[in-house]
Amino acid sequence: MRAVEIYSIAGPPALQLRRLRHVGPPVLYVHGATFPSALSIGYRFRDGESWEEHLHSEGYDVWSFDFAGFGGSERSSETASSLAAGRAKAAAKQIARVVAHIRAQRDDALLSIVAHSWGSLAAGCYLENHNHFVDRLVLFGPIARRSGIMKTDPNGLPATRLITVAAQLERFVSDLPEGEGPLLAEPELTDWGPAYIASDPAALTREPPAVEVPAGPAADIAAAWQGELAYDPGRIKVPALLVRGEWDSLCQDEDARSLLDSFGSAVKRDFVIPKATHLMHLESGRFELWKSVTGFLRDRI
Repeated sequence: MRAVEIYSIAGPPALQLRRLRHVGPPVLYVHGATFPSALSIGYRFRDGESWEEHLHSEGYDVWSFDFAGFGGSERSSETASSLAAGRAKAAAKQIARVVAHIRAQRDDALLSIVAHSWGSLAAGCYLENHNHFVDRLVLFGPIARRSGIMKTDPNGLPATRLITVAAQLERFVSDLPEGEGPLLAEPELTDWGPAYIASDPAALTREPPAVEVPAGPAADIAAAWQGELAYDPGRIKVPALLVRGEWDSLCQDEDARSLLDSFGSAVKRDFVIPKATHLMHLESGRFELWKSVTGFLRDRI
């Protein structure tokens, strides 16, 4: 197994990339609203390999990156002071920079995109105008349009928010039905938690320790649940797979149906993982997620 290459592309803002190099087709992972790529696709649990290592073993050139304000990417004054700088439209421009970099490294090859949660909104904003660069799209636990279920003013949020490990753990298990669980591969986030705190150099200066992340994703989700999705799904033309957990409250049956029905793709598929939540990639059943994604990238499902 090759070592993961970690480097930056110049800004503003400067973005940190991860690559597990392979001669096979390139795949780009797009993370969600609260933690960076190293703690999602790049996280290796004690009992086995990371998702990026699995994709690499299946023959893919695996790329991921951190949005500005997350992980190893730049925490710019704009991201810290402007809510708009952290929202999906701005994040899509960062995806465009990363895709341009990957294609320059890979002789303009088409790439596939795998996006989680809020990352699906940023990826959707990117795909609206860049279908011709993308082979396949996977959205797992995506955010869909709902009608008026959230009363938060999307434009009234601060530019950033602070998240503790305790808050993450509470969120990670909130969808579990009574009597079920634990599903997390690390039920108490024993290793993941300290790694999360370490993802923000200033986290230990706060009491309790907390990671600062852009609040733009929260604003985008609030807007989507008031009927204003950040992108037009009808402009997505590439083959698309939607993967969701049986117990994912952020992407329920109606969400999945409405989102897939509105996609402009000729090929669009829905896959449900039993006994899984929105955080399926951190759970014991993550191997079903891996299998479904790889199968779709190889046109097997």
